[in-house]
Amino acid sequence: MRNNACEAFDRLLKKYRATAPLAAAEGLLPYRGEGRRWLSSPFDGNSWWTGGFWPGIMWQLYAASKDAFFLEEARRAEALLTDELRRFTKLNHDVGFMYLLSCGADYRLTGREQSRVDCLHAASLLMGRFNPAGFIRAWNEPERVGYAIIDCMMNLSLLFWASAQTGDPRFAGVARIHADTALREFLRPDGSVSHIVEFDPNTGTRLREHAGQGYGLGTAWSRGQAWGLYGFALAHANTGEARYLEAARRVADFFIAHIRPDGLTDCDFLQPPEPARLDNIAGACGACGLLELHRLTGEARYLEAAGALVDGLLDKCCDLSPNTCGALTHCTASYHDDAAGVHCNIVYGDYFLVEALNRMNGTDIGLWSAE
Repeated sequence: MRNNACEAFDRLLKKYRATAPLAAAEGLLPYRGEGRRWLSSPFDGNSWWTGGFWPGIMWQLYAASKDAFFLEEARRAEALLTDELRRFTKLNHDVGFMYLLSCGADYRLTGREQSRVDCLHAASLLMGRFNPAGFIRAWNEPERVGYAIIDCMMNLSLLFWASAQTGDPRFAGVARIHADTALREFLRPDGSVSHIVEFDPNTGTRLREHAGQGYGLGTAWSRGQAWGLYGFALAHANTGEARYLEAARRVADFFIAHIRPDGLTDCDFLQPPEPARLDNIAGACGACGLLELHRLTGEARYLEAAGALVDGLLDKCCDLSPNTCGALTHCTASYHDDAAGVHCNIVYGDYFLVEALNRMNGTDIGLWSAE
């Protein structure tokens, strides 16, 4: 890596120390930054699936700095999320993203018992979405009762954590069944992964693939590849099962082969030249997955690829000024739908950039670990 990870992390810490109070003053859970403002999610308020990334950033910064402001801001956001936990109706499989990075981080770093209980509550909700036909249901709409998505590989960490906390193997057992289904039905021969697979909810038979947030049916939405890469690596880290490591390696090979020469990531690795769309969330998350693979295997090529991604982000698409909200630019939520943001800052891109830098600095706090 050409850039200094310690320096970059320190600048991000100072940026968030200057701008996070603006979110607290507005009483909102940021989804993206725009100028001197934080904006909340355009969908479903605080129950939108990205809510855990803001407190996740705060906990990462608190762990590095011990600045009490970050702890207080993380808990302010955590309270908003636990309100949604009790409302329940709009929650889906993404409770892993929402609560492992908020309540789970709080318990990991402070030992706060109520946060542990809330995180176990979220894990129980996630396990309750398990269809015994072999998959965790993604969304709530009746017409999507058989849908599962690659993103859920990341949410499985909540279930592995819950088994470690309680000694109850059922949580981890459900996670393994879903991971095995993803391995069998999502992972393609070339190492790419599908975004959405629809199953018969009664039998578990694979019915069809849906295009999802990528360019089209059968293409390779880059963030979906990052979810698969990092998710299978974490499944191996949390179980020791070799088949998940092999899956992560295959997705990593595909991902590395499609990193642009400038170190950035297209929104879809198989998209046409125009319109040119980047999604730097994929690059930041992919870097974290590659760093996890390096930790697991010791292979330098994963560290080198992660460094190329982080260099690309810091050199070309990162605003480290303390006078603006949000760091990572050119984030795109979906290739065809601009409503959730296109070529703008989106907070979960910032989260994975902060995590990647913490990993490179040797100060990662292991928020995805079952231990």
